[in-house]
Amino acid sequence: MKKIAIQGVKGCFHHAAVSRYFEGCNYKLMECSSFRELAISVAKSNVDIGVMAIENTIAGTILTNYSLLSEYNLKIVGEVYMPIQHHLMSTPGQYIEDIKEIYSHPMAILQCELFIDAHPYIKISEYSDTAAAAKYISICKKKGVAAIASENAAKEYGLEIISKNIQTITSNFTRFFIIKNSYKEENDYFNKASLRFKIFHTTGSLSKILSMISSLGINMTKIQSIPIIQIPWEYSFYVDIIFNKIKDYEKMKKRIQKIPCLHKLSIMGEYKNGRIIS
Repeated sequence: MKKIAIQGVKGCFHHAAVSRYFEGCNYKLMECSSFRELAISVAKSNVDIGVMAIENTIAGTILTNYSLLSEYNLKIVGEVYMPIQHHLMSTPGQYIEDIKEIYSHPMAILQCELFIDAHPYIKISEYSDTAAAAKYISICKKKGVAAIASENAAKEYGLEIISKNIQTITSNFTRFFIIKNSYKEENDYFNKASLRFKIFHTTGSLSKILSMISSLGINMTKIQSIPIIQIPWEYSFYVDIIFNKIKDYEKMKKRIQKIPCLHKLSIMGEYKNGRIIS
C-alpha cells in the first residue's frame, strides 16, 4: 500500500487528485498542513509519493512550490489535471444572508473573487486548506460562518451547500505534480519533461535556447521565471516540453548543453502528459 502525502485533509482537492491519478490502487493518505511539510515528507522518504498543486487556470502558478521542488531536489514523475468546482457551505439550515464570515485557502479565495466581491459585507479569512476550513466549521458548529470547498468536503463533514459553483470561471482546472525524492523506477513511457536552468546575462541568451528547442519540433507548453532568493535580480527558468519522439528529446538534451549562455541545466521530471485535449 502506497503512502501518499497531500497538502490538506480528506475531502480536499489534493485528495481528489490522488483518487483520480491512483484510481484502483490502495493507498494511505498523509495529511500535511503546508506545502513545505509535504515537500519535506517526500524528501525524507516518510511517504512513497507526494501530490502537489502547481498551477490553476484562474489564480496562476504557485511560485513557492517550484522553489520547494528545487530546494528539496524532488522529481516529477507524473501530473494530473483536475476540474475545480468551488461551493459555499455551512452547517445545515443557513442561507447566504446569514453568513458573516467565510473561511478558505488563499488560492480558493482568489478563484472566487467575483462571488466574494458581490458580498462585500462578508469577512474573508484565510485557512490552511479548503477541506480543513469545512472541517473546522463542522466541528465548531458556529452560526454565521461558511467555507469555500469541494462537494466531497461538504459530504465528508456533514455540511450543506448554500451556493454552488462560485468560481469566477466555469472551466477552472488545477494541475498537480506527482513527486518523489528520486527516480527509483523509470517510467515505461514518457512524452513530457520539466526542465530548470539558469542563463548568463548576455543578449539573446533565452531566445537562443528556446529557438533550439523549437527547431527540433519540440513543443514548449510553459515557461516560468522564478527569482533566486539568495541572488537579487537573478532568475531560474522552468520549462515544460512535449515531444512525440524520445530521440528528439535526447537530441535536445545533447544540444542544449553546448549552448554557451546556458548555466546549470537540470531535468526535474520525465513523465506522461496528463492533459487530455478534447
